[in-house]
Amino acid sequence: MSKDNGSTSLSKFGYKQELHRTLSTKDLLVYGLIFMVPIAPFGIYGEVMLGSQGMVALAYLIGMVGMIFTALSYARMSEAFPMAGSVYSYAGRGINQYVGFIAGWAILLDYILVPALLYVVSATALTGMWPAIPGWFWLLFFIVINTVINYFGIKFTARTNWIFLFFELAVLLIFLVVGITAIANGVNGATFSFDPIYNPDTFSMSVVMGAVSIAVLSFLGFDAISTLSEESAGGPKAIGKATILSLLIVGVLFMAQTWVAALIFPDFNSFDDIGTAFYETAAMAGGEWLGVLTAIATALAWGIADALVAQVAISRVLFSMGRDRKLPKFLSKVHPKYKTPYSSILFVAVISFIIGLAFMGDIGILTSFINFGALTAFLFLHVSVFVHYIYKNKSKNYWSHLVLPLIGFIIIAYVWINLATQAKVLGLSWLAVGIIVAIYFAVKKKDASIDMD
Repeated sequence: MSKDNGSTSLSKFGYKQELHRTLSTKDLLVYGLIFMVPIAPFGIYGEVMLGSQGMVALAYLIGMVGMIFTALSYARMSEAFPMAGSVYSYAGRGINQYVGFIAGWAILLDYILVPALLYVVSATALTGMWPAIPGWFWLLFFIVINTVINYFGIKFTARTNWIFLFFELAVLLIFLVVGITAIANGVNGATFSFDPIYNPDTFSMSVVMGAVSIAVLSFLGFDAISTLSEESAGGPKAIGKATILSLLIVGVLFMAQTWVAALIFPDFNSFDDIGTAFYETAAMAGGEWLGVLTAIATALAWGIADALVAQVAISRVLFSMGRDRKLPKFLSKVHPKYKTPYSSILFVAVISFIIGLAFMGDIGILTSFINFGALTAFLFLHVSVFVHYIYKNKSKNYWSHLVLPLIGFIIIAYVWINLATQAKVLGLSWLAVGIIVAIYFAVKKKDASIDMD
């Protein structure tokens, strides 16, 4: 008997299999790791280190634990609804189509802005190294590369992911070996201690949670694995497994690298530039070459590897919403040969370039928007698990369908509350627009073709 890979389940929801089911569990795992970027803390280390008063590893530990509960909810909903669209599909099917639209609108704030943020960060880093080359050139350079790769098929994208993952892990290994050696040799007076995970002299839950609200940006991406549900050869089970495993792996890597860095340079108030704090620490541990290597690795990891998979994720969400007529229909067009949602891919490329140019000198607003969108969507996700399993289907598995989602909701809500005021003001404004559009759909009875039963 052939194993159901999700195609049959997809048809019962009224969709036909249009995308290629070629991704193995390993491909999905690598996709999640690449999206989260194993060396993501390199780019925001200074802010998290300062915000946590030196307990940077603790901030990442709490962030990982909180995301695990969210990953479990993604796993449950991907099993119930094995289709592209992520939280848009899960809330739409699990609760109702209008709530699903609002959840999808919230996650759009995350997905559609992430590529632009990644391009801007990378372009800014390279402009600093080669000031004669304007930032818009690097912006266009990264966008063209990623769009071409994504256009020619998900398998081509998966192969590229493997190459970049190896590169990032190699750089991380070099830093850890050099860093641990430096600590053992007492460079800068460094000694082994547990201060980066808990320092009783500076510990404060409010302080640490404030840092977690920044650190959580590094974890965003594990959820994007669910957008590949219709391209998974292993079906919905593979989606859940890859989501949880990728989160655990990258969480350990985040803690290891930040712990080592914090021991090398524990005085978080003495960085020359908070934006380049990690590179400064790396140079202190191994010399200028290590500082340059980690800086270049960050630019390539964010500008190509991470942005590549980010473009994949948002194009699948747009494809799903376009297919359901919640967004323009042209976004659901699939390439006849490569079986990719090419219209959505090209649309994301154009939007990323425009947004990138607009925010080339200010990534703070972009970061705030992204965190708000992701965390808000996660709240909808946890509610969806409860409504679908407990309320609608009368599940008696209270641990998996009530307790775990509730814990996840509480943790995410606490982090959400600790977001910067600017993030909440801008994010709520965006959400208000989505609610107005959803009300319009409800009044006009739009998109009634989605069966909620």
